[in-house]
Amino acid sequence: SSLSPGERFDEWRRIRRGDARIAIGTRSAVFAPLENIGLVIVDEEHDGSYRQQESPFYHARDVAVVRANFANAVVVLGSATPSLETYHNSKNGKYTYLHLPNRIGNRPLAKAELVDMRSVFRENGKDVVFSNELLTAIEETHAKGEQSIILLNRRGFSQFILCRTCGETIRCQNCDITLTFHRRDNVLMCHYCGFRAKVPSKCPFCDSKFIYFIGEGTEQIEDILRRRFSTLRIARVDRDSTRRRKSFEETLLDFSEHKIDMLVGTQMLAKGHDFPKVTLVGVVSVDAGLALPDFRSAERTFQLLTQVAGRAGRGLLQGRVIIQTFYPEHYALQHACTQSYEDFYGEEIRFRQKLGYPPFVALASILIHHANYNYAFDNAQILKECLQTANSERQARILGPAPAPLARLKGEHRLQ
Repeated sequence: SSLSPGERFDEWRRIRRGDARIAIGTRSAVFAPLENIGLVIVDEEHDGSYRQQESPFYHARDVAVVRANFANAVVVLGSATPSLETYHNSKNGKYTYLHLPNRIGNRPLAKAELVDMRSVFRENGKDVVFSNELLTAIEETHAKGEQSIILLNRRGFSQFILCRTCGETIRCQNCDITLTFHRRDNVLMCHYCGFRAKVPSKCPFCDSKFIYFIGEGTEQIEDILRRRFSTLRIARVDRDSTRRRKSFEETLLDFSEHKIDMLVGTQMLAKGHDFPKVTLVGVVSVDAGLALPDFRSAERTFQLLTQVAGRAGRGLLQGRVIIQTFYPEHYALQHACTQSYEDFYGEEIRFRQKLGYPPFVALASILIHHANYNYAFDNAQILKECLQTANSERQARILGPAPAPLARLKGEHRLQ
């Protein structure tokens, strides 16, 4: 991870020669040229980043299981919030289940609570970013000399720009997505292809000056908190603020040495970090994650919340987690508050079975993409006819072709 090509090559050669007997790395480390493998460990096995999204396509966790099987080795899949497929495999006896019910030193879990932002909206008569509960908790935490983490899984300053006269939004010229406003660079940016555009002073469609910035990102959250708590030392951790090599590690080191009072960031903050003086975790909004058109949206939201809740109260001090939401009744949020994976699994697995989703079926997505929409669609139709011919016994359901979730990306139309 983060190695230059030369450094990567040197490490590969060390493993190949047998000079190194342990290989540690990100998903590509599963292909390390080790011989006589005895143990493969996949930490945080539920993490979506183990899936390679471009060719060659693979899921590092599944490759690890197969590779360990070929080598007659043991594979350990570790997670506080396992993927449903992995936990289901342990339930039906395919995997051996090893349970660690207690934190180190029998420390209690952080106390988590939901704040209903519908009530906050009614009280204030307008949208507010922070509830009084979270602002009060931040004040109390830092009055005691303790640290806090604020999570918003959305970078940039504002999600998109809307014209309040004609209703148009400013979109990427290469992708089917709105551009995100980044105030520090004063630029509109596509988070998929990197396209940049100037921030307009008036609407490019109707010349109206009533341009409205909608939705908060980590940059705006940091700005609000700096103005509200001027004495706090605040740092932001997201892909924009950590582009410089080693900057992420330097920020975490300063935080661990208490040179920083508060971290504001995306899901980069949710996993694996151990800061004993962090007693407050605030989650600004989780509703966008729940609304994604993905059958795993509830599972991923539960995992993110449970993981970030685990950052609070890791030392001798009691931790507290405050989650702001417009949907406090959702079962993923309710179970994330109790941090009960078993209860979440029991509810989620029933939905999966009723609706015919993994782990009860195998689901394959075939993506057809081309700069010419008609060419892509014609090829998708040919592919569907071939699949239907091969599926004469109707052992599979074939759906589509339909637009992919991002129907146009990097100048190409996408069908699935």
